[in-house]
Amino acid sequence: MTRVKKAVNALKSRKNILRKVKGYRFGRSTKERMAQEAIFHAGSYSFAHRRDKKNDFRKLWNVKINASLSSTSLGTSGKLSYSKFMGALKKKNIALDRKILAGLAEFSPETFKKIVETAK
Repeated sequence: MTRVKKAVNALKSRKNILRKVKGYRFGRSTKERMAQEAIFHAGSYSFAHRRDKKNDFRKLWNVKINASLSSTSLGTSGKLSYSKFMGALKKKNIALDRKILAGLAEFSPETFKKIVETAK
């Protein structure tokens, strides 16, 4: 079998790998094998953490809604909890998701208060 020298292709792939790990620390930014492993790990972490980010934001929205509910007083019954508020929204067929409700609670509390009163 004839000998194949992969000079141009090897340099090209090495350059692409090292370009992706620019800014990494120690041998991961200079050594080809360590850089390749760093790319694999970074890819798997980014895939997993894209999923985790959705969960983190949902938790944040829940906290914002609950905080604004606790500051909103509703007459004789007192304060409304997050879970009871979401149940009341579902019963009244108010189809606002948590992201929208959290934004309203943070940036326009008077509108949020009206939604709370209609859900009650």
